[in-house]
Amino acid sequence: MANPLANNIFDTIKPRAIIKEGPHFPEDVEVLTVKKVSESLKIECKGRNSSQVYTRFLTPQHISQIEIFPECESFAGDAKKFRLGIEAKRLGLAYEYDPYFSLSIARIDPLPHQLEAVYDYFLNLPRIRFLLADDPGAGKTIMAGLLIKELKIRGLIKRILIVTPANLTFQWQRELKEKFREEFHVVRGEILRAAYGSNPWDERDQVVTSLPWIARIEDAQESLLKSKSWDLIIVDEAHKMSAYSEDKKTLAYRIGEKLSEMTDHYLLMTATPHKGDKENFRLFLSLLDKDVYGDIQSLQRAMEAREAPFYLR
Repeated sequence: MANPLANNIFDTIKPRAIIKEGPHFPEDVEVLTVKKVSESLKIECKGRNSSQVYTRFLTPQHISQIEIFPECESFAGDAKKFRLGIEAKRLGLAYEYDPYFSLSIARIDPLPHQLEAVYDYFLNLPRIRFLLADDPGAGKTIMAGLLIKELKIRGLIKRILIVTPANLTFQWQRELKEKFREEFHVVRGEILRAAYGSNPWDERDQVVTSLPWIARIEDAQESLLKSKSWDLIIVDEAHKMSAYSEDKKTLAYRIGEKLSEMTDHYLLMTATPHKGDKENFRLFLSLLDKDVYGDIQSLQRAMEAREAPFYLR
């Protein structure tokens, strides 16, 4: 007569079950087939690390010595959720196969010079430190939005700070939302006052603020410079960060120097980068890298040889 206890033990091992490494297997194995032979169980398993096939005859005593994990996941899940997960994975990897992927998810019709700036210059740099000098109305906001989108898709940035003139903060916020579906928060007086005991710059990852307000309000400046580092900082109309000598730096310029130390990626944007003063221009580029151009002559030589790597006009 069959032993009911043995039958119950045999029932614990089924195809797709996982048997932990132990006295009968040198590694964790997945059960492929199960066949009862007299008072034993013949099983074929595949090593989870080596893929080696093992054949064993196990008695009830042997089975009591092994540890069995639940069966592997079946394919009987929610098909809609599975498709959603696959689609998310596809979008996450899309930039590897489509270098212009952000264009397909943005509501813009970019011009050739905008694509050239972002894809041929910015994204080819491992650390983006760049001065973008273009005429008013040339679409610097679109170039900045494309850069933000591409770096986010690649998983390279999370915390983004955009510093603008006071009259352009809400325009930047609106255009980034309408054209790139990016939600930015404008940080100004009422938010600073409401953040008693906390740092408002640390509570938001995508921020637009104004340079005049930071320069004028000491608490705003102090809390910003004490906030967590940023992955990308963009300064619009950056020519307002000016200096005329090492000893004659404006407050806006000193803020620009501090911001440069708080980020890896630093993009300065202006339509008037050069005011006819070579030292002023050299100091302006020093916001991107203070060690590259130690004097006017080195900058002049780089410009004449078209080897100045930090600006595009």
